[in-house]
Amino acid sequence: MRHWPQSTSYWTSKREGQVQLRMGKDPLENEPPVTVPDLIMSAATKYSHYLAIGSKYKKSWQVLTYIEYYEACRRAAKAFLKVGLERFHGVGIMGMNSSEWVIASIGAIMAGGISVGILSSNSPKACQVIAETSEMDIFVVDNDRQLQKVNQIQGYLKHLKAIIQYREDIQEVQPNLYSWKGFLDLADGISDEKLDQIIDAQKPNQCCALVYNQGTTGTPKAIMLSHDNVNHVDHSSHGSKPWVQVSTARSGDPCELPATLLRWDTDLGRLGGDLRGRDGLLPLTRVREVEWATTNPRHGESWGGFLMELLREVQPTTFCGIPWVWDRMLDSLKTKHLDSTAFRRRIDRWAMRMGLSTNKRRMMGKFLGLDHCEQFLNVGIGLPSSTLDFFLSMDIPILEVYGLSECTGLHTMSNLQAYRLLSSGKALPKTHTKVEKENHNGIGNLCIWGRHIFMGYLRDKQSTEKKVDTHGWLHTNDLGFLDFDKFLYVLGNTNDLIRLSSGEIVNPYPIEQRVRTRIPIVRYAMLVGQDAPYLCALLTLKCQINPETGEARGNLTSEAVACCRKLRSQSTWLSDVLYDRDPLVTEFINQGIQDVNSEAPSVGAKIIKWVILENDFSVDGGELGPMSKMNRSNVVKIYQEEIQKLYENPTS
Repeated sequence: MRHWPQSTSYWTSKREGQVQLRMGKDPLENEPPVTVPDLIMSAATKYSHYLAIGSKYKKSWQVLTYIEYYEACRRAAKAFLKVGLERFHGVGIMGMNSSEWVIASIGAIMAGGISVGILSSNSPKACQVIAETSEMDIFVVDNDRQLQKVNQIQGYLKHLKAIIQYREDIQEVQPNLYSWKGFLDLADGISDEKLDQIIDAQKPNQCCALVYNQGTTGTPKAIMLSHDNVNHVDHSSHGSKPWVQVSTARSGDPCELPATLLRWDTDLGRLGGDLRGRDGLLPLTRVREVEWATTNPRHGESWGGFLMELLREVQPTTFCGIPWVWDRMLDSLKTKHLDSTAFRRRIDRWAMRMGLSTNKRRMMGKFLGLDHCEQFLNVGIGLPSSTLDFFLSMDIPILEVYGLSECTGLHTMSNLQAYRLLSSGKALPKTHTKVEKENHNGIGNLCIWGRHIFMGYLRDKQSTEKKVDTHGWLHTNDLGFLDFDKFLYVLGNTNDLIRLSSGEIVNPYPIEQRVRTRIPIVRYAMLVGQDAPYLCALLTLKCQINPETGEARGNLTSEAVACCRKLRSQSTWLSDVLYDRDPLVTEFINQGIQDVNSEAPSVGAKIIKWVILENDFSVDGGELGPMSKMNRSNVVKIYQEEIQKLYENPTS
C-alpha cells in the first residue's frame, strides 16, 4: 500500500494544494486513504461481472458491468489527455443524467483533471464564470442546446481546447467539436503506460472535483473536494445499509444483482450536476447498480405520470428524491385517491387510520412503482410533517439526510434502525457534530468534523478561513440541536434569521413549516420583516405543473381543489382566490394563521399580515435554488412591491 505525505493544514485555496486528512487517533480504525482511480480499479477487480450502472435514453437501456465501466472510464481518460487536458484543469460536464456523464467525470479524474458538474439550467454567463475559475480545458455537453451556450462564450475562454457532445447528432461541424464516439476513438493515441503514470502520481488529499455552491447570492463559490472526501462519504454511507439481491424489471428473472438505486435528480428535480457527479462515484466500494432517469416526459404527459411509469419499470429497492419530487408524488397519490369512488376513499381512510400499513403500502406501492422499495430518502430541505405523516401512514417512512456541498453532500443519515420523525438521522461513522452558542431551548449553531469536510474554496482564502477553524471544524451556519441519542434536528439557518425593529430575532423556519402544515393548500410560505415592526407572510398555493417547462400553471392541484370543496368554495384557479376574491378561502387561511400564531413563543413571532402571490415559486423564476430551497434574497427582490404594500398601513 502506498503511503501519502500529509499537509500540516486542514484547508487550502489552491487547486494543486494538499490538505491534512482528519484521521482518528487509532490508525487501525481508519480506512486507508486511496484515490478515486484506485477505488474504481479495486471495485472492477472484485466485482468485474456485476452490473455497475444503467441509464435509459428514449426507449433503450444502456448497462455496463464493473469491468466495462472501468474500461470505459480509462478510455475517456486517454481521450481527454489526447485533446490536451492539463493537470488540475477542469472538465465541465453539463447535461442530463446518463452513463456518459459519469464516465466523463471519472475519466477526467483519472487523467489528472478536475471534474466540474454544471447545472443544465445555467445561463451562458454562469457557465463562463465556472469555466474561467476552474481553468476549464474541456466542455462535455449532452445536446445542441447546451452546445450553443458554450459557443456563445468560448471566445472568452483562454483554456478551452475541446467540446464533446454525447447525445443527439452534431448539427454543425466545428474544429474542436467531437461526438462521443469520435472523442473515444482518440484514446488509441495514448498508451496505458502514460495513463498509469498519471494515475500513480495522484494523492488522496488532492483535489479531484469542484462543486459550485448554487445556493448563495452573487458569484458561486468553487468548493474543492479531494479524493479522500469522496471515498470517505462513499464508504460511510454504504455502511448504513447493506445492499441486497434483487430482480431487475428489465428481465423479470431473479438473479444475483446489486440493489437498484434510482436517483431522481435531473433538471426536473434540480439536484445540481455537481452532486450528480459525486453520486456517479458512489457505485465503487460495494456492489450495487445505479439507474439514471435520463428521458423527459412525452408531450402532454405529466411529470408525476412519467415518474410513476419509470418507477414501475425499474422497481428500485432504494429511491432518493428531493422535496420537489416527494411533493409531486404526494400530489399524484392524492389525485389518485380523489379520482376513486367514495366507497374506495372511505376504505383507504379507514385502512390508514387503523394502521393496516402492509396492505396500504402494497396498494399504493404498486401505483407508485415502489412496492419493492426498502429505503426512501429525502435530500435537500426537510419535508413538512404533513407530507411525512401521509407517507408514514402507508408504511413508507421517508428517511431524511443532511449535508452540505462543503461536507461532500452528506453528514447525517437516517435508516430503518435509526429513524425519528423530523430528524435528519445520525452522523456518519467517524464524523462528529457539535452545537455552539445554544439558546435556552438548546438550539444553536451546528459545526461538523470528519474526513468528508472539503479542502477549501478555490482561490478564496478569506472565505475558507471563515468556514473552517484551526481545528478543522466546519461551521455550517445551520441551526439545530442534538437529542439525547445524538439524532440531529435542523431548524433553519443563521443567514435567514429576521431581526425586527424591536431588536427581537425570529427564526422563520419553524413558523413557515407550521403554516404549510396547518394550511394544506399552501405550497410555500416565506416570512418577511427585517428591520420592520412585525412579521408578514408571502404565500403560494399548490398549482399544477406545466409538463413542457416544469413551471407552475394557474390551475390548482387536485388536492387544493378538494380542500376548496370542503370549504364549499368552487375555486379551481389561482386567480379565483387572489385579492380576497374567494372569502371562504380567505377565511380558511386567516384561521390557519391564527392557529399558527397561537403557538408563537412571543408577540414578535406572530404573523400580522399575509398575501397570496400571483405565482408559485420555481427554479426558473429565481425563487428556488437547485435543491428546491427558497432563495430568500431573490424572493425579496422579486416581490418588493407586494412586501411594501404589507407595511403601508401599519397595524395598531
